[in-house]
Amino acid sequence: MSAFSQKSDGFRPKRNKKGNPMPKVLISDKMSPLAEQVFKERGIEVDFKPGLSKEELIEIIGEYDGLAVRSATKATPNVLKAAKNLKVVGRAGIGVDNIDIPAATDAGVVVMNTPFGNSITTAEHAIAMMMALARQIPQANESTQAGKWEKSRFMGVELTGKTLGLIGCGNIGSIVAERALGLRMKVVAFDPFLAVERAADLGIQKVELDELFERADVISLHTPLTDQTRGIVGADAFPKMKDGVRIVNCARGGLIDEAALQEALDSGKVSGAALDVFEVEPATENPLFGHERVICTPHLGASTSEAQVNVALQVAEQMSDYLLTGGVTNALNMPSLSAEEAPKLKPYMELAKQIGGFAGQITETGLKRVVIEYEGHVGTLNTNPLTAVVLEGLLSPLMSSINMVNAPVVAKKRNIQITEVKHDREGDYHTLIKLTVDTERGSRSVSGTLFANQKPRIVEVNDVMLEAELAPNMLYVVNDDKPGFIGALGSLLGHNGVNVATFALGRKVLGEEAVALVSVDEPVKDIVLDQLAALAHVRQTKKLSF
Repeated sequence: MSAFSQKSDGFRPKRNKKGNPMPKVLISDKMSPLAEQVFKERGIEVDFKPGLSKEELIEIIGEYDGLAVRSATKATPNVLKAAKNLKVVGRAGIGVDNIDIPAATDAGVVVMNTPFGNSITTAEHAIAMMMALARQIPQANESTQAGKWEKSRFMGVELTGKTLGLIGCGNIGSIVAERALGLRMKVVAFDPFLAVERAADLGIQKVELDELFERADVISLHTPLTDQTRGIVGADAFPKMKDGVRIVNCARGGLIDEAALQEALDSGKVSGAALDVFEVEPATENPLFGHERVICTPHLGASTSEAQVNVALQVAEQMSDYLLTGGVTNALNMPSLSAEEAPKLKPYMELAKQIGGFAGQITETGLKRVVIEYEGHVGTLNTNPLTAVVLEGLLSPLMSSINMVNAPVVAKKRNIQITEVKHDREGDYHTLIKLTVDTERGSRSVSGTLFANQKPRIVEVNDVMLEAELAPNMLYVVNDDKPGFIGALGSLLGHNGVNVATFALGRKVLGEEAVALVSVDEPVKDIVLDQLAALAHVRQTKKLSF
């Protein structure tokens, strides 16, 4: 994908020493200056403009290939619509509530986050909140500094031997689990994506949510905010919990129903809550503020100097890899493709796009089902991005603004069934990709391989074996295998001044269907195509471009 496949009006990108356009990135939120330094060192033009209004962002976003944000900038559908050149949005942090991922995907924009940069910092904050809750440290501090000596008022509890219930046990949750085990706590976790083996490795027990509510002395939340997790701790959950349970939330506001929590605190069902996040942020006011059993911090989970540097460096590196090499790390809306994998997969990506593009250009009716088969060496590789590129090539001739980011989503929306098959065997070729497309009129297939592991070749079309290197301008002809046809085809092209560069032929059975792939120097005019279609024995003819 070119760094500048489109240009906004009046915009001319700078060029590097090789004369290639320099990608341009906007950093629109405050972050470590090391991010800007990384972009510049990698040969990317960068502007640092934190604090832009929505209108200001929309006005200038068309100039940029990348947008680096934290939590302040909102990548809304209107912003993404104005971002004609945008290819990637990078979030320096975990949460992407401020980025409209469906709109970005529809626009073909990769959305990345940095899930590991602040994992330790956030986990440590959760542990700190849990200990402060157990010993009422903030309240005791305030009382003591006010000149009171209320030693009997602040009777705490030990965490040793208590059961910690984790809702979510991913990067951060697993670190919290390890720290809690170090405090001699027992740990249970609810996480649909947590493997039983992984839980065993961590030394914790995987349970269902209701069991967690029943067993936990302390509940700590470490899950993203989704439609499924919103209000996961709500009015129906509190009656299932132990009396005197303590709750910690350093994940996302909205996971806890704050009104239901207030009732549970007032009734004594919940003996304390420690909250770093809130349903509405910035939380300048909240009904829970001032409650004697509540500890609050202003979303400090990732607020350490180490974490801020880590996430800034990571987002700059990830965005640079994508813009310069096509490497995709920690993407939320497309398959990952590491910077190390990208160069190795490049010839396969080109082959995959050619196969998809070929099938898309010869398809004339609605798509129903797509089967992509990987055989030989290619089957041992990361085929997820290859499948996305096949779909990009397949759908691009049929609709506009398609790339490997949005192609799988577009296919799903159109109810096109996608099947990916890997074969361990090695057939006639060391590596082979085969695409079979079922349409309203029947089935078509295209297969390709790599010559010398670098150069794409088409080796089969509709079960007709041939070998052809695709060129910018080509003719695809399906005909009855009859004597004299090749001569008639060549004569017609010559009569119209069409110069043939290469000519590949194949047939299934003597006298039946045959296929010709002809590369020509210039695009064939429609009038010539009509003349070709009128030749005796022609079943189908198409002009192709690659």
